[in-house]
Amino acid sequence: MMRLLERDPSLSQRQLADELGLSLGATHYVLRGLIDKGFVKLGRFREAVDKRRYAYVLTPGGLAAKGAITRRFLERRRAEYEALRREIEELGAELRASEPRGPAQDRRAE
Repeated sequence: MMRLLERDPSLSQRQLADELGLSLGATHYVLRGLIDKGFVKLGRFREAVDKRRYAYVLTPGGLAAKGAITRRFLERRRAEYEALRREIEELGAELRASEPRGPAQDRRAE
């Protein structure tokens, strides 16, 4: 949500909900939490025809939190990637070790 708001503060709650695949109520709940934590600031569009429209602007604290969240996410994904890479290598080694020997190898064993 913070990434979307950083890109376009004029997104409505309905647009955010559609982008995130969340219900409108869930979107409102998350957005309210971000506002309460001070990560998002609510402002009005002066130039908007509909004066009920808001801009959801990331605060400096919101930008810092977004960066920290992104950093933790990347660290977790890198660790998962490394674990998966090791598992794939181990499985490959197991498969190579258990492959039946070809005719040339069978003759050598005799």
